[in-house]
This record gives sequence, structure tokens and C-alpha cells, in this order.
Amino acid sequence: MEPQRCKKNPLPRRKYSTSASACFATLALPPESLTWLNWQTVILDVTCSDSIAAATAWVKEQVGDRGLWGLVNNAGISIPVAPNEWLSKADFVKILDVNLVGLIEVTLSLLPLVRGARGRVVNVSSVMGRLSFFGGGYCPSKYGVEAFSDSLRREMLPFGVKVCMIEPGYFRTAITEAGILTENFKRLWELLPQETKAAYGEQYLESFIKATYDMQKSCSPNLSLVTDAMEHALTAQHPRTRYSCGWDAKLFYLPLSYLPTTFTDLVLTWSYPKPAQKA
Repeated sequence: MEPQRCKKNPLPRRKYSTSASACFATLALPPESLTWLNWQTVILDVTCSDSIAAATAWVKEQVGDRGLWGLVNNAGISIPVAPNEWLSKADFVKILDVNLVGLIEVTLSLLPLVRGARGRVVNVSSVMGRLSFFGGGYCPSKYGVEAFSDSLRREMLPFGVKVCMIEPGYFRTAITEAGILTENFKRLWELLPQETKAAYGEQYLESFIKATYDMQKSCSPNLSLVTDAMEHALTAQHPRTRYSCGWDAKLFYLPLSYLPTTFTDLVLTWSYPKPAQKA
């Protein structure tokens, strides 16, 4: 498991000023990408309890009696991803351990500090936590983030702690990098038994890869839509419960999630690759 890089930095003074203004965020980034920012960093493996405990102790040392104003859970992975039948239990567990179980453990570990500051928990979910569009552990992990965040928000209300969710649509990040996803598809395809390969067919794989590159073209490069939502969740007096980021999330995926399931299935599967063996 690759370590997740984390940061602690003061909130922008132009937006917020308080004696308890520390923010801790989990990120899946190499340390050299953060050198131009005035951030303190610590290596955190969100799948390792000892690593989380060490990071929590470090945060306590940094914030002291002020408490922790903001916790942003942003570390996440999407690979392995493929049709569910192509995957194993281990493939699902790998993603759930980072995106859901890791997020929960980090939150529980730092929650007393956030509660002490009457601060904010900002969990990065996805529009795929409202509408499951593809197989693998990513969508179930984001559904789990939604459920955990909802229950935590209600429990924290009496303490003055706000819990918010960020639900981005498709953005141009490493998670949507077509080349990386294609390598993932090909690797999983080679591991399939011949019977499964025959059922889907080579054309299915090729169509899947083409659709991935088409998807990448439609991804928004404007990541400020997401970071602005995070900033608002951390600094606004009355933050929203959910922040939908991107026009695809606002105008397609979220409205579609409220429609009857049979209609949603027709819309989503219309563009799916067609297997060689059909009923």
C-alpha cells in the first residue's frame, strides 16, 4: 500500500480567522508536489492503525489545546476497476480499505480534536456514491462514505461539529487517467479464465478501453470547482451537507439517481459494451 501524504495548514485568513484554525487533510500525493506550499506534511498509511495513531499524535502536538478545526478526508484510489465478474474479493477489499475503512478510522482517531474545536469534517465522496455506474470497489466505497457521513453528521450536531460531503463528477485526475485504467483492464483481462473471456469477447475489452478514452475527453480540468467546495465547507458559517461539483454531476448523474431504477438502468446500459454471449 502506497503511503498517503497528509498536510496540516492554516485556513485562508481572508476567509476565516480563529485561534483554532488548523486543518488536516489526507492526500495521495508525492511530497515533492507540496514543496511550493507552506504546509507541514506527515506520511500516513490510511490502511495501517499504527500509522494513523502516529499521525494523530503528531496532530495533537501541533494543535495543542486549540483542537482541530478541519479534517478533510481526500485520500482515495479507484483501481482495480472493471466489470464485477472480472474481479476478486481482494480487489474489492483493496479499495474499501483505503476509501472507506481508512477514512472511518482516520475520522474516529481525530474526532475528539475536531469536537474540541467545534470544527468540521469534510469527506470527499463522489457522485458515484449516489449512482453506481461501473463495477469494482470504488462505487460501494463511496456509498459507504455517504452512509458514514450521514450518521456522523447527526451524531455530531449536539457538539456543534459540521460534517459535509463533496460529491465530484468526472474530473481530470489520476483516477480518470485513461492510460492507467487501460493497463488495469488489460491486466485483469489476462487473469480471466477462458470461459469468462469467451462470454465477454475481445470486442468487449476493446469497446471498454475506447469508452474510457472517450470518458477522459469529457472530464473537467477545472479542479477549482472541487477545491472551492472544500474551502466553503471549511470556512462558511453555514456549510452545506453535500456539494455537487461539475455540470455532469449536477445535470445528469444526480437527477438520474432520483428517477425510477428501470429508467436509470436503460440510460446507463445504453452505452455499455455488448458481450459476445447474450441471453
